[in-house]
Amino acid sequence: MLYDVAAPAKLNLFLHVVGRRPDGYHLLQTVFRFIDLCDTLHFEARADGRIERAADLPGVPPEHDLTLRAARALQQATGARQGAVITLEKRIPQGGGLGGGSSDAASTLIALNRLWGTGLSRRELMALALPLGADVPVFVFGQPAFAEGVGELLAPLDLAPAAYLVTQPDASVPTAGIFADPDLTRDTPSVTIADFLASQGSGAKRGQGLFGRNDLEPVVYRRYPEVLRAAQWLSGRGIHARMSGSGACLFAQYATMQQAVLAQQEITATMRVAGETTGHTQPGFRLVRACPGLAEHPLRNWIAR
Repeated sequence: MLYDVAAPAKLNLFLHVVGRRPDGYHLLQTVFRFIDLCDTLHFEARADGRIERAADLPGVPPEHDLTLRAARALQQATGARQGAVITLEKRIPQGGGLGGGSSDAASTLIALNRLWGTGLSRRELMALALPLGADVPVFVFGQPAFAEGVGELLAPLDLAPAAYLVTQPDASVPTAGIFADPDLTRDTPSVTIADFLASQGSGAKRGQGLFGRNDLEPVVYRRYPEVLRAAQWLSGRGIHARMSGSGACLFAQYATMQQAVLAQQEITATMRVAGETTGHTQPGFRLVRACPGLAEHPLRNWIAR
């Protein structure tokens, strides 16, 4: 049996660091939203119990591959005797703050739970997800969420339709180094879901409709000047972008997909002209993509309860 499944990217619509636990983990408040920028995973069941990937993922050795770790965690928790061959088609940039690895791990848990017939509930899969990474449980949760704690305390949100322009400057940012930086703000006052919902109005325009801030931005901008340069360049063109997660990707929110596509077209046209001009000062972008926000995870209904 073979499954082909999607693993969507996420955006942090805001990200506040409100404290730090004695064990060093940071306490966060954020809102997660999935977007239609997806990796694709292929799963083929095998009877011998072996779990392996069909091809290497550049820069990710097998022991660090979250899809393999997720599959083995499910196998060990349930005593499943089946195995799987996993093929991953990457579209979500690595080191971009869009949760690609976490999403791949969650889709692995959900898909193999169904493929192997292990029958775990959403709550049980979320418990398996957390040791894999703080962002993994929200993808199993399967809907936009207000998150607290280290990101595992989730409350569902009904968000208005929106579209996003997502850009990746010419940089990849490792998360651990940003959270370890001594200059990171760690005492932002806590907010409530009501505070966030009160800020959400209709008719969001370029860069508007975004609540709070991303506390990680100043550290990333200092350590990765190409990300700061990209944000400043976008702002100079009326696109007031915010960083997602620990970066490097920047996003702007729009009321409609048409507005997001127009912004994408404006950027790509400017890039094309700049590429034909010597001495231009435009920053490099690895990704410029307009995509809609998703109302729920594509695999949300794959979990029975």
